[in-house]
Amino acid sequence: MKIKTQSKKVNRAWLNDHVNDPYVKLAQKEGYRARAAYKLKEIDENLGLVKPGQLVVDLGAAPGAWSQYLRRKLAPGGAAAGELKGTILALDILAMEPVEGVTFLQGDFREPEVLARLEQLLAGRKADVVVSDMAPNLSGIDSADTARISHLVELALAFSMGHLRPEGALVAKVFHGGGYSELVKLFKETFRIVKPLKPKASRDKSSETFLVGVGLKSPRP
Repeated sequence: MKIKTQSKKVNRAWLNDHVNDPYVKLAQKEGYRARAAYKLKEIDENLGLVKPGQLVVDLGAAPGAWSQYLRRKLAPGGAAAGELKGTILALDILAMEPVEGVTFLQGDFREPEVLARLEQLLAGRKADVVVSDMAPNLSGIDSADTARISHLVELALAFSMGHLRPEGALVAKVFHGGGYSELVKLFKETFRIVKPLKPKASRDKSSETFLVGVGLKSPRP
């Protein structure tokens, strides 16, 4: 019974924090599906990654907040609907409500056939930016969770090596802890510029951070 009581307290505390979270309120006000939009917004504003006319790939897109931000960034005047100057391809294992102008593919990025379908949508074009908010369901077992997280980041890196323009950028969610230093090493082996960033919209208690790589060192033809 103590466990259940503690769980209820934790849930109440989380709900209270969530309801009073300024980024949650801002997302509701500005029409974003999740507060996560402000993580990508801060990263982009710091580094100037997303520009009209680009092709952007959004991995782990559901519920769609990052795609919404990208859509507004590629639209004249930052509009959430209407004209779009660029292309956004989004993918997630979960279903996602449509975002106007965004081509969504539902499937597991770890499966070769899903990757092949995404490559078909690219139609030989190279992406300017790849953003990955992919994260596995965590088990609480550190070694297993570290391996799952690292695997998804490594897949995003491999995809970027094959499908980014030479001056392109990858933004990937990672977690501090086991495996983090190895992922930083992989980024540094892949990109000329590597920056770790923890946006203000990432909760203080979270070990979540983002690695940004810009400019492939050895792009594939």
